[in-house]
Amino acid sequence: MKKSVFRLLNKVNKAVLPKLSDKDPTKLTKLQKGIMAYRYFVLINSMD
Repeated sequence: MKKSVFRLLNKVNKAVLPKLSDKDPTKLTKLQKGIMAYRYFVLINSMD
């Protein structure tokens, strides 16, 4: 069940949150870094 919840969150993230992979990580604001970390956390947990 945990994996399915993270897969659903991953789909929502792709649709709602901005894509930050094309930007330089050193020039991101704290909020953008937090969004990037959250997306990474959800992605990793959905793949396990």
